[in-house]
Amino acid sequence: MTILVTGATASVGRLLVDELVAAGAPVRALTNKPARAALPAEVEVAVGYLGRPESLPAALQGVDTVYLAPLPAYVDDFVRCAREAGVRRVVVLSGEPADYEAQGDPASWHYYRLEKAIEEAGFEWTFLRPGQFMTNTLDWAPSIKAEGVVRAPYADAVQTPIDLVDIAAVARVVLLDEAYTGQKLVMSGPEGITQPQEVAHIAAALGREVKFEELTPQQYLDQLAPVIGLETAQWLLDGFRMMAEHPMTPEPTVAELTGRPPTTYREWAERNVAAFR
Repeated sequence: MTILVTGATASVGRLLVDELVAAGAPVRALTNKPARAALPAEVEVAVGYLGRPESLPAALQGVDTVYLAPLPAYVDDFVRCAREAGVRRVVVLSGEPADYEAQGDPASWHYYRLEKAIEEAGFEWTFLRPGQFMTNTLDWAPSIKAEGVVRAPYADAVQTPIDLVDIAAVARVVLLDEAYTGQKLVMSGPEGITQPQEVAHIAAALGREVKFEELTPQQYLDQLAPVIGLETAQWLLDGFRMMAEHPMTPEPTVAELTGRPPTTYREWAERNVAAFR
C-alpha cells in the first residue's frame, strides 16, 4: 500500500523519500513545489500542503500509511481528511519535549498537540521524538563567517543533537515495520556535547580558529528577542538552562533500529563545513 510523505520538500521529509525509494517502497510525496524537491522518478507526486487542507483528500486517496510532518495548527484538518480517506497508520515527526508540554498549558502545546490528536482519532501510530537537530547550529554561520566567533548562553549545557539523516533512517524503518506501532521513540545523536565542543569541531573542519563567547541569559534575550520574539527566545533560553542543570544523555534508538551508529557532530561538521566557510 502507498505511503504518503507529507512535507516532502522539507528537511526530514525529502531525506525520507530517498530512504523509502531505496527500500523499494511505494511512495507518494506531498509537496507544494515538486520541481524544487527534485523527487526521484519512481515517486508519485501529490501537489499540496498540510496547511492547505483542501489539497489533502486527493493526496490521501488510496493511502494506507502517512508520515506526518509537524504542523500542529492543521492537525485537526489532517485527522478529518485522513479518516475520511481510510488511512490506517500515521507515523508522526514529533519532538522530545512532548511529555513535558503535556504537563503545561494546552495553549502552549506543539508536539503534544499532534500526538494527542492522532492518538485520539484512533489511528495506529508511532511517534518519533528527536531532540535538538545538528542543523540548528547553522544559525552560527553568519557570525563565524564575519567574526570567527559564536555567542550563546550556558556554555556547560550538555545536549545530544541528532543528524536529520538519522531521523529519516529511523522513520523509514518504522514506516516499513509495524512492530513499532504504539511506541514513542526518543532519538538523539551518539554523544553528550556542549556548544563550545561543537564550535571546536567546526573550527577543526574549517582549519582555523573559531571562538566561543558565553552570553549571560539577559544578553541572549536582548540579542534574540527583537528577532524571534521574547516568548520564543525565553523558551530557547529555558532549554539551555535545563540542559545545564540536567545534562542530556544519548538514546540508543538510532543504532537499535537502523543497525548502524548515529552520526557524530564531528562527522556532521565535516560534511557541512561549506556552510561555515
